[in-house]
Amino acid sequence: MRQRLVECIPNFSEGRRTEVIQAIADAIREVPNVHVLDIHSDADHNRSVITFAGPPEPAAEAAFAAIRQAAARIDMDGHRGEHPRIGAADVVPFVPLEGMTMRECAELARGLGKRVGEELGIPVYLYEAAATRPEHTNLENLRRGEYEGLKESLGKDPDRAPDFGPLRLGKAGATVIGARAPLIAYNVYLTTDQVEIAKKIAQAIRQSSGGFRFVKALGLLVGGRAQVSMNLTDHTQTPVQRVQEVIRREAERYGVAIHHAELVGLIPQAALVDAARWYLQLDPFEPDQILETRLYAAMAEGPSASTIFLEQLAAGSPTPGGGSAAAYAGAMAASLVGMVARLTLGKARYAKVRERMESIASEADFARTALLRDVSRDSLAFEAVMTARRLPKGTPQDQSTREPALLEATIQAGSVPLEVARLAAVVLELAAEVAEVGNLSATTDAASGAALARAALTAASLNVRVNSRDVKDEAAVSSWKETLSNLESRADSAETRLRRALLQRAKLAYDHGES
Repeated sequence: MRQRLVECIPNFSEGRRTEVIQAIADAIREVPNVHVLDIHSDADHNRSVITFAGPPEPAAEAAFAAIRQAAARIDMDGHRGEHPRIGAADVVPFVPLEGMTMRECAELARGLGKRVGEELGIPVYLYEAAATRPEHTNLENLRRGEYEGLKESLGKDPDRAPDFGPLRLGKAGATVIGARAPLIAYNVYLTTDQVEIAKKIAQAIRQSSGGFRFVKALGLLVGGRAQVSMNLTDHTQTPVQRVQEVIRREAERYGVAIHHAELVGLIPQAALVDAARWYLQLDPFEPDQILETRLYAAMAEGPSASTIFLEQLAAGSPTPGGGSAAAYAGAMAASLVGMVARLTLGKARYAKVRERMESIASEADFARTALLRDVSRDSLAFEAVMTARRLPKGTPQDQSTREPALLEATIQAGSVPLEVARLAAVVLELAAEVAEVGNLSATTDAASGAALARAALTAASLNVRVNSRDVKDEAAVSSWKETLSNLESRADSAETRLRRALLQRAKLAYDHGES
């Protein structure tokens, strides 16, 4: 059974004591269904970055366990390192993976922040997509003055009040928790120990100083070398190789060169493919020219997944059925929303909504992936119900085995379409938004996506309700019905916005001669 997945990449103010780093990593590993993917420690930064992934609730539990362990073992009063920091568990970002939206990750971050503030007594600031104040969106704003400056001003300066927790710092400092898109943490070392050169290069390339969009950069002295330390927040818009070459040219101005570079944590494969294509000047190169990619594709050859699904849907068998069809319709709706968002990007006329369109495209992609997985999840859930119903029931012992199995399978059979309904409502709201402010020429595509999303919500709701009849857990059934009612209200509001947008923008389309 597929689960929703979130990535978490907490940064800890410890890069020298391996026993402390290991204890934090072990606290994460102890949470079931959570997997530690990478540990990167730097003694000069005196900082470690641990990457792990899992379902949202276990991931949040693992993050809490890691923060608690760091707070118990790291004394910020004695901490020294090159990297800016304000706490033992300095920053804890959640990144949506399969079946998760940025909005849901922000909610996860807020829930964790509240718990850390209340149970551990640590001041917590929310940032990026979880931020409650505009000035808290950027991490660098929260780190100004670092631990020492925050300790002095907390409780005195109202602008520095945390979102959760006390108005004072203990030895664990403060923690910044949020939700963001995937980023590449990338450091370039220069052939000099003059840190001022690295600082000047960082100023030239970072967005806040007029450099590249989606680049944050600092100049540091690490291991006796000047280092340009970077976060690339969207490699599809500002690729690694472009930044690398500008650093190379800037370094030449000062009579130095690039010594080497390093990754902190993990990097998307697409970023490496893009860099290889550029550096090797493989203009006609396609990703399926990679041996492993072609091999995996050959192993999976056969009729297309969509053709197989439609043939199975038309067959005279109970699965796949209406629940799977609902998920498939929702996936098509999400695809159309993503299309409209991308048709809006890169056009000067819509420059004001560019960042929002980038976010919508990402959210639509996550929803599409989750809904496609729910196509098979729904069938598996129904088959589990059929299996439970076939269990023997002739004796009291048989019944004591059969009834709990049937209840569990039925609850799962209702939970899957409930998740489809939730995702469909999210997609419908996104469709309304792109219809309102997206590419005028694609307004009807947004409306088509909304129609499919509503159909998905309706069909999924029917499946939830039919399964609820066989569930004896009244609290679960009541919760399902309340959730459906809320989702349908959200859908009604989104459709009202959509109709208004269609009326207003139809006139705009006529005035501009667009269709």
